Amino acid sequence: MNSLRLGIDTGGTYTDAVLLAENGSVVGTGKSLTTHHSLSHGINNALNQLPAEKLDHVSLVSLSTTLATNAVVEGRGTPVCLLLAGYNTHQVNRAQLEKIVRGGYCEILTGGHNASGVEQSPLDLEAARIIIKSRQDDVAAFGISSMFAVRNPEHELALQDLVRSVSNKPVTCGHELASRLDAPRRALTVAFNASLIPYIDELIRAIESILEIRQIRAPLMMVKGDGSLISASAALQRPVETILSGPAASVMGAAQISRHDNAIIADMGGTTTDIAIVTDGRPVISAEATVIGDWRPMVEAVRVFSIGLGGDSEARFQGGVGLAIGPRRVVPMSLLAHHYPDTLKLLETRERGPVNPRSIRFAVPLFAESSQRLRFTEDEKEVWRRLAEGPVDLEALANSDRDLARAAARLVRDGIAIYSGFTPTDAAHVLGKSNHWSTQASKISAVIWAKQMRQIYGWGQFPEDDPVGPSQAIEEHVIKAICSTLVSACLATDPNATDEKDRNRTAQIFSDWITDTSNIDSGLFSLKVDTQRTLVAVGAPANLYYPAVAEKFDIQLALPSHGSVANAIGAVASSVVQRAQITITQPSQGVFRVFLPNGPEDYPRLSKALDAAERAAHQIANERAQGAGASEIRVISHHDLDEVDDPDSESTVFFEARVTAVASGRPAIY
Repeated sequence: MNSLRLGIDTGGTYTDAVLLAENGSVVGTGKSLTTHHSLSHGINNALNQLPAEKLDHVSLVSLSTTLATNAVVEGRGTPVCLLLAGYNTHQVNRAQLEKIVRGGYCEILTGGHNASGVEQSPLDLEAARIIIKSRQDDVAAFGISSMFAVRNPEHELALQDLVRSVSNKPVTCGHELASRLDAPRRALTVAFNASLIPYIDELIRAIESILEIRQIRAPLMMVKGDGSLISASAALQRPVETILSGPAASVMGAAQISRHDNAIIADMGGTTTDIAIVTDGRPVISAEATVIGDWRPMVEAVRVFSIGLGGDSEARFQGGVGLAIGPRRVVPMSLLAHHYPDTLKLLETRERGPVNPRSIRFAVPLFAESSQRLRFTEDEKEVWRRLAEGPVDLEALANSDRDLARAAARLVRDGIAIYSGFTPTDAAHVLGKSNHWSTQASKISAVIWAKQMRQIYGWGQFPEDDPVGPSQAIEEHVIKAICSTLVSACLATDPNATDEKDRNRTAQIFSDWITDTSNIDSGLFSLKVDTQRTLVAVGAPANLYYPAVAEKFDIQLALPSHGSVANAIGAVASSVVQRAQITITQPSQGVFRVFLPNGPEDYPRLSKALDAAERAAHQIANERAQGAGASEIRVISHHDLDEVDDPDSESTVFFEARVTAVASGRPAIY
């Protein structure tokens, strides 16, 4: 039998598995609920649905995941210590770095370089040593960012060596993740990377354990945000590159199984809705305009518009708006009752009584990294113990022990536990469009939720004991939100555009019009999408919402076979791609400065500088591709020169050059 490729996608709700033949045909698929408290259970359940005899022929295993994306969108992450050389408090505040370290620390040190790569202040290593020793037990990882480290990484490398000599915690440097200027965004990216390491570590260890038990001897890869592959070991070093792993894999997988070269690809999962544009078979790759939730990390990724709207998003009241859905993911009431039937009995009791904000609120555990458990208060330890026994009823807990209720809230805020709530998945159960779990729990929860909205917040005019009305309102809201995001994606034709204000305003006007909620007379003119485009919808809930979306846009809809596991297909449909970029400036006439990994070097002529930059970029890209697990590596490079004609002479004035090398290859298999 020919070798097979095993793709696995671990999402917020489902874990998918797929076996692909060398020709790309699907040999088998599996889908299971993601078990956040122990990822290996969900992965094993998905693999158990694949033909067991064919797993012996797997030559490559590749992962995609939305764990990192979801953590960012939902404001979760493990605590980190960020060492900032040469920064000031204004820069820290502007980048909102205090929010990103997730209860950790932002420590400013003297040091850093200027734009020419010259040291601006000596690095205070002794102060850094004291900080590292005092913080190491309270954080999961360290992140390092020094001013103008992309021009001279000397101080970042020194701090990295110091962390490794003092602590056994993971450490990441900014210049390893991004080669562009903008120190605050680079620091943001470093913080994300450090914060996400435990999530990716847990996933990789779970997969490795399963592969060992099943005796699957194959290389393990992960999908990056740009849709290319990287070795699992490299992903552990740079998990931030997997932030948009799931959406990127979905785009690649949807493009492969739909066979549409010009498409609008939409993937709706449990936590997010992700939309990307594919033209001539290629998605747009952007490093400048990657947006995840409220953040813009420096990550090369498929240009995906990702919003916190999925099947498991919480339906809630928002002041000044009314009904809002997401971005927080909760456990659908239908799923909670499916796994824990006793909760249904509680719901039946509460349906007949008065309501409060906690009437359908239960807590279940997710994941706690060791540094987080060490910081637990006594109340948090007690809540964590109770969570291990089953869902914790927040109403009962608040009535019996408010200190424990507050402790539970803190665990949820830190991403260690998760609440239950009424969701679009529950609404779909009520409307008869889904029957995976407990429809009865969904109906009761819809009645209680509508009563909460009416009595507590003064929103909604639904009849008493009517689960259909509020469920229809949620469905309509989801469709409108998808339409708005789709318009935003279509308006963003510039891959480097970052100003979203005008685009979002226009998208809102268009989506109101398309969804018949605008005051504009729609008979005056029409809005058409390119007739050569196809809306390709994938993900488990795709068939619930996208027929209505396609109808409103009057666009052809494709719901491809195996679309519910498109992420897993995309996980093994790509190659390894690594990039390296070297910058050249002219600090003075006749001096061309090349910013190399070990520091700047000066050359008397531009041609010599370009040659040196190209050699370095070529070598770095090739080494990165090897480290990422590539074979049969091919490297190409190109130059981008910023220069203008001098009006007073026939010569040109040189400003800057960027030499980029791209190394690509097939995943190495054995």
